[in-house]
Amino acid sequence: MSLPRGNETAHAAFATAMAGGSLHHAWLFAGPEGVGKGSFARIAAARLLAEAAGEDDLPPGFDLPEESRTARLLAAGSHPDYRELVRLPKDPDKPDQDLARGIKIEQVRALQPMFATQPSMGPRRVVVIDAVDDLERGGANALLKNLEEPPAGTIFLLTSHAPGRLLPTIRSRCRLLRFEGLVDDAMAAIVRDALPEASLDEISALVRAGQGSPGRALGFAGLDIAALDRAMATISAQGDRDNAERVKLSRALALKAAQPRYEAFLDRAPAFIAATARTRQGEALRRALDAHDAARDLASAARGLSLDAQGTVFEMAGIVARLAPDNRG
Repeated sequence: MSLPRGNETAHAAFATAMAGGSLHHAWLFAGPEGVGKGSFARIAAARLLAEAAGEDDLPPGFDLPEESRTARLLAAGSHPDYRELVRLPKDPDKPDQDLARGIKIEQVRALQPMFATQPSMGPRRVVVIDAVDDLERGGANALLKNLEEPPAGTIFLLTSHAPGRLLPTIRSRCRLLRFEGLVDDAMAAIVRDALPEASLDEISALVRAGQGSPGRALGFAGLDIAALDRAMATISAQGDRDNAERVKLSRALALKAAQPRYEAFLDRAPAFIAATARTRQGEALRRALDAHDAARDLASAARGLSLDAQGTVFEMAGIVARLAPDNRG
């Protein structure tokens, strides 16, 4: 696995700490969702374990040959000194279906038998939690006990999209490493690599929708985000006084097969309005900010209350229409 693009400063800071020979026992990789924190945590864990096992002829940096013993054990899910906590499928027999809402306390407690023994292949073991934000309250308290009295040789690599929401006692026991959103050029390169047949228009739309997060951008792949942006641009420029564009968009997104695009629209509309607001000032800025608040509230209500899709899209498009220069509604 190669290092994710971007955040070279964060990668270098961790490499320096590794080279120093005295790693802090707990790290908090914090930043926007989808910028490569989890990927880096797994890559760093593999390198830490390979070095601890004394594997010969390791290349510099974080590279780890696929044929190495550590890499093969990790790929098989059988490395005795590695554990990874993530949200699990609600139904174990349907791993591709919905995930549980959080990481359960039982998953944290399941680490204890490992902590009661010495590492098997070297002086170090690694636990990755992606993301620690997902821990249920009981799980967070259970983890805190391990962070307060870390098992010998154990390194915790925790990712967080919202570190301010974590227990202060967890944050205080971790060394913080910040990850930032990627610039547009890096975003476009990642999207092109992942979607080599995508048009320039679609790549540009995905980069805008990703807002610095490659994972977020690729999550919108195949949903024709460019067409949604064009529809909103038309409505925001002209006001759509006869409702023709709103009706067209709401009918298209109300279809059962269009559910993923509908969800994307709920995400995209507030962001589209926010981007427009950044280009305005005075009264036009005030109207854009009011529209943004309204769009965000509607998107939240639509998900929380399972509002009718067609009516929600029509109302949301009406909020976008408030951005039109001659629309004061």
